[in-house]
Amino acid sequence: MNRIILDCDLMRHRDSGLYHYCLNLGIYVQKELSKKMESQISCYIPKAELKTFGKGFHCIIENKWHHRFFKPFLWNCDLWHAPFQSGRILPTRNKNTKIVLTIHDLNVLHEDKTARERRLSLLHTQKLIDQADAIVCISHHCKKDVTKNLDTYNKPIFVIHNGTHNVNIPPTTPTGYQPKRPFMFGLGYVNRKKNFHSLIPLLKHADWELVIAGKLDEPDYIESMQAMASHLNVSDRLKILGPVKEEDKAWYFKNCSAFMMPSLAEGFGAPVVEAMAFGKPIFLSNRTSLPEIGSDVSFYFTSFEPHEMADVFKKGMAEYKRNGLSERIISRGREFTWQEKAVEYVRMYETVLNR
Repeated sequence: MNRIILDCDLMRHRDSGLYHYCLNLGIYVQKELSKKMESQISCYIPKAELKTFGKGFHCIIENKWHHRFFKPFLWNCDLWHAPFQSGRILPTRNKNTKIVLTIHDLNVLHEDKTARERRLSLLHTQKLIDQADAIVCISHHCKKDVTKNLDTYNKPIFVIHNGTHNVNIPPTTPTGYQPKRPFMFGLGYVNRKKNFHSLIPLLKHADWELVIAGKLDEPDYIESMQAMASHLNVSDRLKILGPVKEEDKAWYFKNCSAFMMPSLAEGFGAPVVEAMAFGKPIFLSNRTSLPEIGSDVSFYFTSFEPHEMADVFKKGMAEYKRNGLSERIISRGREFTWQEKAVEYVRMYETVLNR
């Protein structure tokens, strides 16, 4: 039986997309492998996540000192999956261990970074590629960035979109903040890359609220958003909540009038797929991977000039109501299930193991 280990070290960051990526990948791949009984997956996890995967799931608890030198878990490891391009690759004990590297994005190329920051980030990812036997990119846009900017040495590259974990059944009312007006909803780390501030001028065109949930990643950026809202006299309608409970997130998805993600750089865009489950109108930037994921059921900001964004928003809301897009949006979201993506991952693992 082949033994596969997924490195879940980054599950230390519970509010991150990588946490859910590792969790869902491990759970659903195990379910798929159990049908064949030819391979087994284990997850290499921080101690705090011991019970996260549930009973019957094989986990290896990180022990930094013991594992730093001896790495006994690698002695019979056939395939090691390193899940992040800015993370690590551990295997050294078993020369026969195959290594798969997932690259989620090269967003450093699309963000406001210095040449040195770009160079160092790409250099780190290149070092991981050098050690890998195969690469997974989570979007075709990501693969394009990788092949254009890094040397993959003709190693196999698989494009496997992320699945999305099931969003909770929404409660009748949220446990946290409940908007008093119709509202737009944005979800994600609150930082400059997410470009949430570009949405604030839209509040001048309608008596709506803008509710943003997610880790408060850059305090100075949040202060600048609040200053902009004050300047436009819409401070009472900008609500930056920070991280919210899963059930509250589901409530905001269900009850918002539109989901907004004007991000400047995404490797995939998991919140977009989560929002699709509720069939609400979706407004995205036309940058990086977002058009690939949003497809023709979303509306796109091609400029961040306030009057142009207002025009896209107004026309998009009218088209949504006129053409009954809700069912098409829900149908698009169903194309991104972890059950189906696990099948693709298992097929990829088998291909790499048999090379």
